[in-house]
Amino acid sequence: MMEENLYKGYKGRALDILKSFNAQVWSDVRITTTGGEFTGIILPRSEGADFLHVVLKLKSGYNVGVLADSITAVDIQGRKEAHYKIPEKEFPYDPKKPRVKLLGTGGTIASRLDYRTGAVIPAFSPGELYGSVPELADICNLETEKLYGVFSENMGPEQWRGTAEAIGREIAKGVQGIVIGHGTDTMHHTAAILSFMVQNSPVPIVMVGSQRSSDRPSSDAALNLMYSVKAAAEGDIAEVMVCMFGPTSDLYGLLHRGTRVRKMHSSYRSTFRTIGDIPIAMVSREKITLLRQDYKKRRADKDVVINTAFEEKVSIVYYYPNMKPDILDSLIDNGYRGIVIAGTGLGHVNKPLYPALKRARDKSIAVFMTVQTLWGYVQMYVYDTGRDMMELGVIPAANMLPEVAYVKLGWALGQTADYEEVKKIMLTPIAGEITEREPSNGYLILQGGIPEVEEFISKFKK
Repeated sequence: MMEENLYKGYKGRALDILKSFNAQVWSDVRITTTGGEFTGIILPRSEGADFLHVVLKLKSGYNVGVLADSITAVDIQGRKEAHYKIPEKEFPYDPKKPRVKLLGTGGTIASRLDYRTGAVIPAFSPGELYGSVPELADICNLETEKLYGVFSENMGPEQWRGTAEAIGREIAKGVQGIVIGHGTDTMHHTAAILSFMVQNSPVPIVMVGSQRSSDRPSSDAALNLMYSVKAAAEGDIAEVMVCMFGPTSDLYGLLHRGTRVRKMHSSYRSTFRTIGDIPIAMVSREKITLLRQDYKKRRADKDVVINTAFEEKVSIVYYYPNMKPDILDSLIDNGYRGIVIAGTGLGHVNKPLYPALKRARDKSIAVFMTVQTLWGYVQMYVYDTGRDMMELGVIPAANMLPEVAYVKLGWALGQTADYEEVKKIMLTPIAGEITEREPSNGYLILQGGIPEVEEFISKFKK
């Protein structure tokens, strides 16, 4: 075997140390260092990695980098080459179980670790997902189709349209539920736009992802899949939803309405929150527990409205102090037809932006105001600044989340070029994106460090 394959990715000092102990990649070793002992498998290094560390896969499943110069001994106990390929399995058919279609788009729930680059890459086909989560066969007859294999930041209008059209096709074929595997970073954008592109669905449409890749012991991928498939197969909620961990533990998942949900933490497993309201339901491996009754119910027909028109010349702008008007002027000059502003407080921007807002109004560019606080409503009648902006054509968007307003505005402009009709579409609730009120338990943020919160949290610490 070529030397480069024996020491994949290692160079410099780390390579010298491995060679001195004849310790090759995939060797099962006990490494003694000046700081203690580590037992695990020597992993390949990525192409862009440094030359100072040796990487081990520990028995716990986690990886650790060991400083090469700290290694004093290497005891080689064997060789365990890993092949990060999960075999695809044909899903067993049970005529008594409902049909669920799993549409794959990519993301961490459909991923593996690429040791060449050190990155998590989309690699699992939907069939491979069943190979890794055989419990899915206890819930339904799962049919799979890989629509895309992209990270969620690369999801956009083309993929949104394709996904909506695929949903329409599957409903016409009579599936009882649809699950969409998606990366978490922009899953709330896709959930929102699908809520507008797919209306009057007779079956649940459940989006699911994972915060931790499948090769990690703390991965939430398998349970999220089980929860989402259960909601699609057995649930009564015929809406676009996001299904992810409720608490950071694995007790249950939450079903969030597609237009009220947002990713709120970069790595926490329970990252998704319903904003300004409460989730629709809890789902565990045993049951689905409804938290509210105002949802669209499952039906036996195949009637669904698929409307994928979308205007891409729409932007979202987060206001910040000292923002200059050239930000808006650039959008106007480049032919944008709609702008969503996430303003401060009740929906404000500074006065230097007023001339640009007037230009937008004069060019019939639809400008809608949301609040960057996320929770709460735009209230532009309270202060003179808000009233001034409404005179300049800025339209308050109630309590729509900024990202939801962005995708809805693109969808609304895809329906019509008439300014008043766009305004009417935007301010008419379609899928719960605007609510009449924010319930008292729709805004709960516990501030750690203060005595009463610490006392409350201590009751749940193990």
